[in-house]
Amino acid sequence: MGFSPEGVKLITAAIAVAAAGGALSYWFKWVGVGVLLLGFGAAAFSAYFFRDPERNREFAPGEIACPADGTVMSVGAEDDPGVTVVRIFLSIFNVHIQRAPATAKVTDVKYSKGDFAIAYKPEAAKNERNRISFCDASGRKFAVEQLTGSIARRIACYVKPGQEVKASQKIGMIYFGSQVAVYLPAGSRVLVKPGDKVAGGETVLGLW
Repeated sequence: MGFSPEGVKLITAAIAVAAAGGALSYWFKWVGVGVLLLGFGAAAFSAYFFRDPERNREFAPGEIACPADGTVMSVGAEDDPGVTVVRIFLSIFNVHIQRAPATAKVTDVKYSKGDFAIAYKPEAAKNERNRISFCDASGRKFAVEQLTGSIARRIACYVKPGQEVKASQKIGMIYFGSQVAVYLPAGSRVLVKPGDKVAGGETVLGLW
């Protein structure tokens, strides 16, 4: 079990606050104890939220790796009838790392400003988002979209256009409650349904 780079910074800062509280308690007991407890509380929460567990599953060439932990919200066509969209809701209790659905090349990374609707509501599709597009060796095009929620206000992207990624490789992270949308080409067979609990880098989302 590790922590995301963003989490390491926050955990370190929270521990520093706790240490300062410990030192302050020498002169101002209750103020120092309060700061100490606040720092430890923040460190514990950050360690939990920014956890990055090992995911070592090997996916077969025809399998699509789930890119996120959470609960499947919907499966189906939206704006483009030739594209199947799988939407996954991530609560604050889920791991918030995103992973590549398959071995492919990153063709585009597009950030779009938007609203901050609650992540499990339909209108969240128009929230602030970052769309990572891919193309694999067979010419299949697909994408993973990171969407903020009402609390989340930051998206971290770990990849850039032209970069080669492997199935289940970490590609980004969203802070706090959020949503991930997967765009799959026509002919893909989705194996999950609304209400299913899924795990990034562990669940087989579908088949090409």
